[in-house]
Amino acid sequence: MINLLLLFICLAIGVFLRRLKGFSEDASTVLNTIIIYVCLPAITLLNTTEIHFSSNLLLPILMPYIIYVGSFIFFNLVAPLINIDSNTKGALILTAGISSVSFVGFPIFEVIFGKEGLQNGILMSQAGSFVVCGTLGIFTASYYSSADFSMKNVALNIFKFPPFLAFCVALSLNISNWHFPLWSQQVLDKIGSPFSFLALLSIGLQINFQRSQLDLKALFYGLFYKLLLAPLLIFTIYILILGEYSPLGKLCVIGATLGSMNTATIIAITYKLNPNLATQMVSISIPLSLLNVAIWYGLMLYF
Repeated sequence: MINLLLLFICLAIGVFLRRLKGFSEDASTVLNTIIIYVCLPAITLLNTTEIHFSSNLLLPILMPYIIYVGSFIFFNLVAPLINIDSNTKGALILTAGISSVSFVGFPIFEVIFGKEGLQNGILMSQAGSFVVCGTLGIFTASYYSSADFSMKNVALNIFKFPPFLAFCVALSLNISNWHFPLWSQQVLDKIGSPFSFLALLSIGLQINFQRSQLDLKALFYGLFYKLLLAPLLIFTIYILILGEYSPLGKLCVIGATLGSMNTATIIAITYKLNPNLATQMVSISIPLSLLNVAIWYGLMLYF
């Protein structure tokens, strides 16, 4: 569970650096730029070209899409009731609609479901949550951050987003069955490897739990969907309706219980979608999701 320990350490370092006098106030902006323009494209190119798609593995791939669509519908329904602006709605859709499958999920999948669980988790991440983040997530961020919305502007924002361009290139290479030589894979791995540390450090730099900075109502609804409704939605569809009582079906439910994806948070911050709320969602939902995993896994022992 070294990833979980690293998560808390990185967030703590970010919070500590924020309090140092003389530390640059725009440090998180610089880190986000490096993440978006360097680390994420490298990771996308490296991993997307190696995905092996198979019809019997549609369940873990589709799970992130179902959660995201559910998030979009839920927050558009409740937005008028809780009186939130478009930036806040966009931040909630992004952070509550995408789970931290790779960083938090991988060690959990391996502990609970073994090596096969980890392999299915990688597919869930690379073909599922990562693609959702780089496509639907960018569309959402562009839509809710634009005062003068047009499909042309949204399309331009999506296609100017470096990770999405990298995904398009990688998908084309995957379809043509072309693979990077070993030396270039190693280079891409080195370039992309600082991603988790930099993303969590950036989030830590922006954590602010001062009461005046907390939007308790929006935060409550965000956590309510992320930690309760999302896993309930997947549990209902996969277990109760489809009768998928296999370890694969249960893994999908566990994947839905995880906290917010740090990449989605970085995108929300980059597009200025209520950055305070976005950072609070990831820094609160991830610790709470560890308890959430235990509760849902205990429930599924009866199925």
